[in-house]
Amino acid sequence: MSNVEFNPSDVQVDVVTTYLQEHSKPAEDHYTFAYTITIRNHSSVPVQLLSRHWIITNADNEVHQVRGEGVVGEQPVVHPARSFTYTSGATLTTPVGCMEGSYSMVVRNPIDIDPKDLPTFEVPIPAFSLHKPNALN
Repeated sequence: MSNVEFNPSDVQVDVVTTYLQEHSKPAEDHYTFAYTITIRNHSSVPVQLLSRHWIITNADNEVHQVRGEGVVGEQPVVHPARSFTYTSGATLTTPVGCMEGSYSMVVRNPIDIDPKDLPTFEVPIPAFSLHKPNALN
């Protein structure tokens, strides 16, 4: 990696969630949610998302962990002052829950180096709520 100053906190993660009533079956304890993630790169170098780790917790405190390469079939490179947005989903057995996790990423500077040969850094994804409308009232 070149002598570019890089701070992992320059990568920002924003989340918007939606309850998917048409895909849910409350009578069968099946509550489906979509979440849209925007990854913003406020640094001066490109970064690439290599893998994800999710911790999904329902209202009964049951925890499910998911690890995998990339997101939605991609390992996106996010260039400086740019963002990458994707939508995915989660299903819970309760009408309320939360997700949190992290992305393993690399600085792609110079861009022609294989990402497997670069040091990774973690970008935490703070906990966010998944809840059926009015479930928290």
